[in-house]
Amino acid sequence: MKNAELVLVPSPGIGHLASMMELAELLVDRDDRVSITVIIIRLALDSKISRYTESLTASSKSTHIQFIDLPSDKTNSSNDHPAKFVTSLIESQKPHVKEVVSKLITQSELNPKPPRLACFVLDMFCTGMIDVANEFGVPSYIYFTSSAAFLGFQLHMQDLHDKQEGDLTELKDVDAEFEIPTLVNPLPVKVFPSVMLSKDTLPVVLYHVRRFREAKGIILNTFEEVESHAVKCLSNGENPAVYPVGPILNLKGDAHDVGSDGSNSYRDIMLWLDDQPPSSVVFLCFGSMGSFNVDQVKEIAWALEHSGHRFLWSLRKPPSEGKIDFLVDHAYQQEVFPDGFLDRTARIGKVIGWAPQVDVLAHPSIKEFISHCGWNSILESVWFGVPLATWPMYAEQQFNAFEVVVELGLAVEIKMDYRREFFIGKEIILGAKEIERGIKGGMEHDGHKLKRLKELSEKSRKAMVEGGSSFSSLNRLIEDMIIAGDDVNVP
Repeated sequence: MKNAELVLVPSPGIGHLASMMELAELLVDRDDRVSITVIIIRLALDSKISRYTESLTASSKSTHIQFIDLPSDKTNSSNDHPAKFVTSLIESQKPHVKEVVSKLITQSELNPKPPRLACFVLDMFCTGMIDVANEFGVPSYIYFTSSAAFLGFQLHMQDLHDKQEGDLTELKDVDAEFEIPTLVNPLPVKVFPSVMLSKDTLPVVLYHVRRFREAKGIILNTFEEVESHAVKCLSNGENPAVYPVGPILNLKGDAHDVGSDGSNSYRDIMLWLDDQPPSSVVFLCFGSMGSFNVDQVKEIAWALEHSGHRFLWSLRKPPSEGKIDFLVDHAYQQEVFPDGFLDRTARIGKVIGWAPQVDVLAHPSIKEFISHCGWNSILESVWFGVPLATWPMYAEQQFNAFEVVVELGLAVEIKMDYRREFFIGKEIILGAKEIERGIKGGMEHDGHKLKRLKELSEKSRKAMVEGGSSFSSLNRLIEDMIIAGDDVNVP
């Protein structure tokens, strides 16, 4: 049997690393021929990486995964849009990655039996590392953590742009729709990601999408049963091979999450949920970069109070205006709420900072999930069968909201085209009545949507076990990786 060494390069930041680690563990658990080296590129402002990798090393049962840290760039802070900043950072790290991999596969006194390098697995924002893989004569695979439909959207729009069929950025204020091969329904421009409508960031997006086409394959965190049309369209022979291997989720729980306020906070949250009746609580959580200004906080508070429903609200402070930074992991002070709100809702509601999202969604008291529509959160909603209400904020989340509301018919819309443009200080304020309508719509979810959600929840679990679609796709991926890495040209 041929062993295979995979080099994984996640984007900087704890969220990207955690997502890729779930894939790494899935690969080594499935096939003992696979070993993995994870190369970590650090952000100067992200202090959580070391604790996270140390916890993984301590808890992991696998000896087939190792971490290699690149030297931290103390200057890697920027006011550029993250898409531009990360792309530039990855480019600057290419020589360091080449050096690390050369040492990894070169025989020496300290490395008497070097592994056989099979391929690189790259985060969707690390496509520049394809150049390094090419220097070693091995293929690259992209780990695409958004939906299959969104991958198809990006490929299609890049193709239109490169055929000079119009400037995408001129569509920003146009009320139009596009036919996208991976979608059944026409897609309104109003749910296009902001980065594709900006002259500043569009070139960066198109650069990555063009490089997707150079990859040997694209690993998708989705499953065929939820995106059958999109997966079929992508498997037309015109694109790199696609491998839907999801849903890849961290289901081990978040009691000791790196971003948490501590185990006491976790205990308090879970004990409070234990005291609530089954299917009675609406859970509001907006992701690692989801935050609101004071005016919006008050509107949400009024909506929750007037709805009369029990609620668990994860509320986090934003960074200073115009600054790119991580959110503060604690709740707002009382003065940001309407007068007396916390007292009046003390029996039915709880406002928290950090939330153990997986454990909350798994709790029987949860009836509705108001979410920013990150693809991972959507998959968790499906896995646990919790009805979703959409409140997208940034990145591709408006597209995701469209997909789950219109395309898949799984969610209730609060506002599909909401944008929190926190990098340039712009924000729309949603009124309390609009939010309350979404809360009630989710808590009183219609029978057809709920039935379909429960069916997909069962299918998501079946997909991951032997005989399931994602189980088989992962096996095919591993075989293709091992075969593809047979001929290695060491530089």
